[in-house]
Amino acid sequence: MRFRPCIDIHNGKVKQIVGGSLKDQDDQAQENFASAHDADYFAEMYKSDGLLGGHVILLNPPSSEYYEATLGQARKALLAYPGGLQVGGGIRADNGERFLALGASHVIVTSYVFGDGQIRWENLEALKKAVGREHVVVDLSCRRKDGEYYIVTDRWQKFTDVKLSAQVLEEMAAYCAEFLVHGVDVEGRSSGVDERLAELLGGYEGLPVTYAGGIGTIKDLERFREITEGRLDFTVGSALDIFGGKLPYNTVKCFP
Repeated sequence: MRFRPCIDIHNGKVKQIVGGSLKDQDDQAQENFASAHDADYFAEMYKSDGLLGGHVILLNPPSSEYYEATLGQARKALLAYPGGLQVGGGIRADNGERFLALGASHVIVTSYVFGDGQIRWENLEALKKAVGREHVVVDLSCRRKDGEYYIVTDRWQKFTDVKLSAQVLEEMAAYCAEFLVHGVDVEGRSSGVDERLAELLGGYEGLPVTYAGGIGTIKDLERFREITEGRLDFTVGSALDIFGGKLPYNTVKCFP
């Protein structure tokens, strides 16, 4: 169990947002925090602290007028910490290598591997061939519907027909090195861990999994460790003091 830092970029700025509020229309999102620092500031901090496997997430689609500014910030982060950060947002088989060349250790993919609500295995295969399985992280972020967790795509706006389960993780493991799962219903709210989701993920004993969503206090972290028996890595964003919250980054980076 280790801390994975993050750099979320929206409209060309490092931000923390309420996950479920993100809308492509007019590039809208409910902000928790917008930094005065560029992305490389945080990348250099994580590098100095020896934190590996952090996530740089582009929250604007390529069609957005802000995409180039957001991409520019991501580029700054990757160049500042080559080999130390993963990158996600608009990743496909035809552009994944470009991000690796900029210094990303892995590319994170969601929407590209889903279509019409189903898993597009041919796209997973194409991405694996393009960048290598060892460089792929599959993002299976999810929201609850009808008592189940369904994987969501397109910056968490669209439900797929795929329920998150150990079987889905096992089937996708042949195409990637890690999984990233945001509990979107609690993402950016610092309201506590989605315990049912954490328990589901903690029962999986395959590839490394990073959980994100709702962690706001040290008690939350302790509860997360208890539920998952320390099997999962974790991300904290909005709650950290470096992003305007109250949870000390210097404590979290050393937890447990």
